[in-house]
Amino acid sequence: MRRTARTLITVALAAAAVAGTAGWASGDAQEAVTGAPVGTGAWVGAGLPDPEGMGVVGTARFFAGLDPVQKKRLVREHPAVVGNLDGAPLELRYEANALATKGAFGDARVLAYDPRGRGQVALVHGDLARAAHVAVVVPGSDVDAGHVRPLADMAAALRRATGGRTAVVAWAGYTTPVGVGLDAATGRLAEAGAERLARFADGLAAVGAAEPSVFCHSYGSVVCGLAAHELKAKDLVVFGSPGMRAENVAELGTSARVWAAKDPTDWIDRVPNVEFAGLGHGADPTGPSFGARRIPAEDAAGHGGYFAAGTSSLRAFAAIAEGDVR
Repeated sequence: MRRTARTLITVALAAAAVAGTAGWASGDAQEAVTGAPVGTGAWVGAGLPDPEGMGVVGTARFFAGLDPVQKKRLVREHPAVVGNLDGAPLELRYEANALATKGAFGDARVLAYDPRGRGQVALVHGDLARAAHVAVVVPGSDVDAGHVRPLADMAAALRRATGGRTAVVAWAGYTTPVGVGLDAATGRLAEAGAERLARFADGLAAVGAAEPSVFCHSYGSVVCGLAAHELKAKDLVVFGSPGMRAENVAELGTSARVWAAKDPTDWIDRVPNVEFAGLGHGADPTGPSFGARRIPAEDAAGHGGYFAAGTSSLRAFAAIAEGDVR
């Protein structure tokens, strides 16, 4: 009887999460953008290797075998492919995406740009090739190429907090949920995003960038949780998290240090930390039994206030990004 009661309670909580009575609201169902970059047909038709078959290491090897003239020609003729190949040289990707985006993202260097669906983009603040420390910020719902400002502001705030010493990537590189409806209550989009995030980090490693600290907001922490076992990162930092699809740090299967923050006014605290029949994302990463290192966030406000100037959370994030904490 007790087991049946617990199951019924779990079902009720999961249903409440989706229905909106515990913090979730309506949202539109999204189709995850995956697969080879736009323009791959023309690329392969020109006798070039299939991007999906090369992998990150193969991509790095392919570009290493080209002379400067050949590289420039590929950028000019196939910018949509070159700009999105993880493992390709950074400067070539920047140049290719500058052609594709025509300055749409201001001063930030564009490391990836996919116009399909709502659009995906990765914006770089700082010198990714030379920085001793790198951070990647992964967003939650409602962020895409056309609505990247909240994410870009987080990245800029983190870079400022490190005194400009850390290169920060605003990675809107997956299809995020719209609103916090059924997509946000399930792991479907996060699974697709996790694969893309892991490949992106592999690409950073392939070009010699520093191993990143990865900062994961809201639904982005679900992405990071699912990617953790294969994600090349020295730190995983989750904040405003509904769960990471794991019951504890050990289940993540990562050697990265895992950190968690949640401020007392964040509405995410009203979302039940359950996972049942594919709904919900499991344990609260800030709970004592999860085993993450707790980040102070008492002076942050709401679900999006963790990067506000002067907050304890931003100071801690900067220290983690710069490797100043053990």
